[in-house]
Amino acid sequence: MGQHSITVGDVELTITNAEKLLWKGVTKADYLNYLARISPLMLPFLHNKPLTVIRYPDGINGEAFYQRNCPEYAPDFIKTVEHHDNNYMICSDLPSLLWLGTQAAIEFHIPFSTYQTQKPSEIVFDLDPPSNQAFHLAVLAAKQIKDNLDRLHVTGFLKLSGNKGLQIHIPLPIDTFTYEQTKVFTAFMARFLVETNPNLFTIERLKKNRNERLYVDYVQHASGKTIIAPYSPRGNAEGLVAAPIEWNELKDGLTPTDFSMERVLKRKLRPFRDYEKARDHQPFKEIIDWLLSKKTNHL
Repeated sequence: MGQHSITVGDVELTITNAEKLLWKGVTKADYLNYLARISPLMLPFLHNKPLTVIRYPDGINGEAFYQRNCPEYAPDFIKTVEHHDNNYMICSDLPSLLWLGTQAAIEFHIPFSTYQTQKPSEIVFDLDPPSNQAFHLAVLAAKQIKDNLDRLHVTGFLKLSGNKGLQIHIPLPIDTFTYEQTKVFTAFMARFLVETNPNLFTIERLKKNRNERLYVDYVQHASGKTIIAPYSPRGNAEGLVAAPIEWNELKDGLTPTDFSMERVLKRKLRPFRDYEKARDHQPFKEIIDWLLSKKTNHL
């Protein structure tokens, strides 16, 4: 297998082993094509966020490793930032995204804050069922969270995790709320869900104690923690995508296996299109004040 170059803007990228299989039936060239075509939708969620990738140099059947620090051999156009004692890569443009693709970076994990602030720009609920066969529990949990968000007049956006669960993103005004404040909200929502359905849902961290219940992960929403980025592929055999979906797609027949890279590229829907618009219209301060007053009244 040889190498060849492509020009992206004013950057020349060298691609080696373009025909190497990363997934069954999906070559590195196919993967780079996916990244290039999905980049207008994916890059806004990576913008200015310290990036952690999972690389699979020999494809998803080979060894994988997390990479937080920028490798010494990275080209000069890869932007970096010192953050939480690591020299993180910042992937805000197409050349950076494609270069990471040439390095077989398959999973893109991002924090909830940009590197310019210690305050989260979004909240994410991670709904983690005990198995692929229990995906219906994630559907049920997402529906119930949506009902609660609607009552609070909060706008949430739904995506598949790309594995066996669902995730709900809630955009927040930039550089406004602290993680301590958002935790008041996430804990309230998670506990309300569990108290309503104790036989189906849990906030128990230890898997052995979950008893086949869906885990509502709100603890993961914290400084230094990460979540899979919208539109990122996953390192599973099917090459599934952490794909945003519309709320009206949240039906009993929904299945993650319908969201491969090929199928995501064919979708006409743009479920996160109003994400930025929703930021400044969330009644979040009123909700936090209300929750804190309830907490204070119970002291």
